[in-house]
Amino acid sequence: MTMIQPVLALIAWSMIMLVWLYVRRLPALLRYTLTEARLQSDITRQLPPQAQWSADNYNNLMEQPTLFYALCLGIYLSGLSNPDLEYLAWLYVALRIIHSLVQATANITIIRFCLFLASSAVLGLLCIQAVWIGFGL
Repeated sequence: MTMIQPVLALIAWSMIMLVWLYVRRLPALLRYTLTEARLQSDITRQLPPQAQWSADNYNNLMEQPTLFYALCLGIYLSGLSNPDLEYLAWLYVALRIIHSLVQATANITIIRFCLFLASSAVLGLLCIQAVWIGFGL
């Protein structure tokens, strides 16, 4: 196992969420028969919430995970990988996938928030351990 595998898994998950976004959103857009002018006025926020949740989650997957990608690729390229770092990387991916599923289905805010906090803590711990190893501390 290497640090590149969790990166690839989260990127693949992001692509799944992109497909989910279109599967959920396009039918709603077609029902509203939106024109290009209406789309530019952000009428997409007036769509049913279920049509927006997967889009919101896809946007979330383009934010904090970019730090994860950079960190994991840095660990991988520097050869600093070890089983503890790999475990944390996979834990982060699992938490982000669960977060996606919650947001794209039931969208229960408190559960999403707890999952976000947990994944942020794991990312922070991954960073601290990588810095520790990288600087030989």
